[in-house]
Amino acid sequence: MCILFIAVEQHPEYPIIICANRDEFHPRPTRNMHWWPEKNILAGKDMQAGGTWLGLNTEGCFSALTNFRRPAAFDKNKRSRGDLVLQALTDNRHKTQQHLLQDSRQYNDFNLVFGPLNNLQAFDSVNKQFVSLTPGFHSVCNGALDDIWPKMALGVTALENLITTNNVNIEAFFSIMMNQTLAQEKQLPLTGISTELELLLSSIFIVSPDYGTRSTAVILQSKAGNVEVYERNYSKTGEVIDKNKFDIKPR
Repeated sequence: MCILFIAVEQHPEYPIIICANRDEFHPRPTRNMHWWPEKNILAGKDMQAGGTWLGLNTEGCFSALTNFRRPAAFDKNKRSRGDLVLQALTDNRHKTQQHLLQDSRQYNDFNLVFGPLNNLQAFDSVNKQFVSLTPGFHSVCNGALDDIWPKMALGVTALENLITTNNVNIEAFFSIMMNQTLAQEKQLPLTGISTELELLLSSIFIVSPDYGTRSTAVILQSKAGNVEVYERNYSKTGEVIDKNKFDIKPR
């Protein structure tokens, strides 16, 4: 997962709205979002490591992970971060918090958003901090929560402008997530990668032959607690190749 935009209590009918893009190397084998009967969760699947980047369970809990971009600290021998999303969807909040505090060093740097959709929190493994997502607009990318990277600011502004019209338009949400506007070089964050690569990664939607946005998820929870999940998957050239919709009525 590369970027999430989250609106908490900003729409009269949908108190939670989440838009998320997953960016990944194109050759990495992936299964689109589906129900995992053995775990009773809805999520895509990384067929290489067995984990996932975003998912929900039947009780209305959500979890998603973004990599914290610190290439100098990367260790290929550490555990797959995709396991953390699965654990958050199958364990209770207290157990998840304990695991994150005690075992986060076993994984490369990450942000994890997790919990009931109406009570989400984020954990930053670099700073070892939990932050509750208060009413408002939030973005999680490859740095600290609510850092002001250009694409984060662009997406939050677009989502805010859309939601304040009280007109929930699924196509408009996907349009926000497919924005390919690049940042100006002077606005780029300094994360330890080349300027050329930093520029490629500076758009909300990324298109390149080797690496890019593989899927988008749009999630809406109504006041009644029902959840609508929309997913689209993309080719190397950024074309939509698959669409799915799921409905969850938390038990």
